[in-house]
Amino acid sequence: MARRFVLASRRRDAGPIAREGETGPPFGAYKALSIAWRNALRRFVTPFVLALALGACAPAASGDEPPRLVPAAALDAPAGGSTRQTAVFAGGCFWGVEGVFERVRGVLSVRSGYAGGSAADADYARVSSGRTGHAEAVEIVYDPRVVSYGQLMRVFFSVVHDPTQLNRQGPDHGPQYRSHIFTLDDGQARAARAYIAQLEAAGIYSAPIVTRVDPLPRFYPAEDYHQNFMAEHPRHPYIVRHDAPKIAALERLFPTLVSPERVS
Repeated sequence: MARRFVLASRRRDAGPIAREGETGPPFGAYKALSIAWRNALRRFVTPFVLALALGACAPAASGDEPPRLVPAAALDAPAGGSTRQTAVFAGGCFWGVEGVFERVRGVLSVRSGYAGGSAADADYARVSSGRTGHAEAVEIVYDPRVVSYGQLMRVFFSVVHDPTQLNRQGPDHGPQYRSHIFTLDDGQARAARAYIAQLEAAGIYSAPIVTRVDPLPRFYPAEDYHQNFMAEHPRHPYIVRHDAPKIAALERLFPTLVSPERVS
């Protein structure tokens, strides 16, 4: 049982649980811990049972927008002659968002983390409460000579998440799972808002896009056990059911953007 407890702490929603040899959290953290455990049951146990029952990834839940190739952005952010630029997107559980962008050609690195709240609340136990202002987000460092900001947004809106879901993605509910583009300059902000307007005008989705666009206050890297989670745990039931299909959609819809090697 002790060994199983330690292994559980490597799961995504069990991050706040103390490891062997460590003391537990202060009393004030127990409410956040209970929320984290409730999310853990929803994210780990339920997908595990479903995976056993179905034997494979199931289609999207009723009402979810399926992956589709959306039009290219008519307005892109300026490259500015730089060889390294950064984009920050939030689109549900950062495991899958990170996993997709790690496989995009021109992406140099991807980190899971938190954006939208304060430094004091930038840890999984607090973010899981849904009351910190943070969203689970990814920081993407890319080479604009190879892939543009507009192309990254196209992948984001095509396969990474459903931009019509308000404060949820798939099985995960709460404002920490919202659709949000955090911009680093005016060029990104103009491109993001123009792209959302373009997709809305084209009637791409069956419901309105709810993606927010705001300047990035600061990006806070998530705990180590969240980084490269899809690559390190490809058979995790949550990954198999909810995130592996995103990789398949990326390869199907963007074959020329798929990198032969995954970055970390």
